[in-house]
Amino acid sequence: MLINDCRLPIRVAVLCSHRAPGLVHLLTRCPDRGTSFEIVCVLTTETAFGEDVGRGIPTLTHPIREFYDSRGASLYRDFETRRAYDAETRHLLTPYLPDVILLDGYLYLITAPLLDACKNRILNLHYSDLSLRAGTGGPRFPGVRAVRDALAAGCAETRATVHLVDALPDDGTPIVRSWAFPVSPLVAELQSMNAGDVFKAYAFAHQQWMMHTASGPLLSAALKLVATGAVDLDELADVDPRDSTPWLLDRQGFLLAPEVGPVGRVGRVGQVGRATSVAEM
Repeated sequence: MLINDCRLPIRVAVLCSHRAPGLVHLLTRCPDRGTSFEIVCVLTTETAFGEDVGRGIPTLTHPIREFYDSRGASLYRDFETRRAYDAETRHLLTPYLPDVILLDGYLYLITAPLLDACKNRILNLHYSDLSLRAGTGGPRFPGVRAVRDALAAGCAETRATVHLVDALPDDGTPIVRSWAFPVSPLVAELQSMNAGDVFKAYAFAHQQWMMHTASGPLLSAALKLVATGAVDLDELADVDPRDSTPWLLDRQGFLLAPEVGPVGRVGRVGQVGRATSVAEM
């Protein structure tokens, strides 16, 4: 399952859990589908899909809870079973010959059997700005509570990021991040009032705003950058995430190159077609 550098469209397998918020956009509203990329299959960790994906795309169910239960294993603690699960995922995906695996709402850590088979070819969408790093060098806001953690830390805005997947949660080098989603001043007031339930409700709503607004365009942008050669995944894997500046997708759908800032406005997502370099973009 290696990327084919010579032919477009690149073949993309999507992995999801309960929902795949960006998938519907990729299938129905992204003009680059069929030219820059094609979705060759969708695999879910659940017994059924939470999205309407029956648009002629092969859909695979690989229920993770049932997999663990059949082995008497603990879902969040037994990583030997997780490796067996990922080996089966690899087996299920192999007939579809994906060049890239895209994690969209996928809730579980990827382990060696899949990471090694698809080295530097797995991308994930995460709801925080992964250019922000903690003192340890890791992401400042990893995990499924990233938005809530960012709000609790007093961040004035949030962003989503598509990044290269490695063995640590949300730790791989970022590829492209979204425009900023401003945080309401109400959040600070809620914290001062110790209104925890309302704060959690706002954090949930804020993440839903990001999810429904940015997921599809951001995934489209990432696939566009990879397909056109503007981002080389093997080169990116050698970059320390702490030293990396991702591309920026602005609110109008323009991609801004990291090395030149606003001058690098290169065209709306979907207008590139088969361009193979930033210059052609």
